[in-house]
Amino acid sequence: MYRKKRIALVIPARNEEKLIKPTLLTTPKFVDRIYVVDDGSTDNMARVVKAIQKKQKRVTLIQNKKNVGPGGAIIVGYKQAYKDKYDITVVVGGDNQMPMEQMTRFLDPLIDNKADYAKGNRFLVEGNVYESMPLIRQFGNMIISLLTKLASGLYKIYDVVDGYTAITREAIGLINWDKAWPKYGYPMDFLIRCNAYGLRVLDIPRRAIYLPGEKQSQIKGLNYTIRVSPMLLRGFFWRLFKKYLIRDFHPLIFFYLMGIIFLPVGLIWGGVLVYFKITGINISGPKAVLDAIFILLGFQSILFAILFDMQNENNR
Repeated sequence: MYRKKRIALVIPARNEEKLIKPTLLTTPKFVDRIYVVDDGSTDNMARVVKAIQKKQKRVTLIQNKKNVGPGGAIIVGYKQAYKDKYDITVVVGGDNQMPMEQMTRFLDPLIDNKADYAKGNRFLVEGNVYESMPLIRQFGNMIISLLTKLASGLYKIYDVVDGYTAITREAIGLINWDKAWPKYGYPMDFLIRCNAYGLRVLDIPRRAIYLPGEKQSQIKGLNYTIRVSPMLLRGFFWRLFKKYLIRDFHPLIFFYLMGIIFLPVGLIWGGVLVYFKITGINISGPKAVLDAIFILLGFQSILFAILFDMQNENNR
């Protein structure tokens, strides 16, 4: 236990027979239960975990018959921890690249009722990430974080792909995890769901670990952005519907709607007018003015919607 709270640790892992052992052996003693979710591994990872189980009774191995994705593996762990009535559930990877000694940083804000969901932010540690993370990955992280801010409405968070997290039992019970995104990109989907359900999210400074010769993040710049963008777009509209129509009401949804309609119409019509100009077709002044109105109205509507979204986050 930690500060009179029962702590569970979920470790989603696939083919980590080399690194799962040091991950488990460095787990703090105050962690009451460790759920290793074997997500369809084809190596000897399960055998390694079972050997450790004989010495550490707090280790529980959950084996998925097939690979469901890292997000899906975490959800399996969440549901088990909730069923077993643990107060806080922490998530780390099975690759021994998340500093276990910093776990209390994630637990304290939740116990002190300052947050419902805490996530790591490697960029808040002075110099560490910028010296060790390749520039292409920093750029990819920046783009993904920007898109996630818009999709989730959480404009104060960054390093959205960090998988070192902690969540309260109440928060786990509130979210419908059967609808959550199970594959890569799950951290962003989880953030969208947290905001849609009114949960408080907090960035936690944490040290980054990059082991020589080991596999690194799945972020591959533009390619990763393209892969997760459809999920973020769906999450954006789902959050607006869930948060501002079903759970509560806010006029910002009309500003978003106006922006989504008027801005594309204005841009498309502007392209048509440019084509007319190039081909020598006469363009009247009212048509140009109308197009400018559409573009300005659409752009301003989106800006107002974002502003209201940010203010709503500040008021939580």
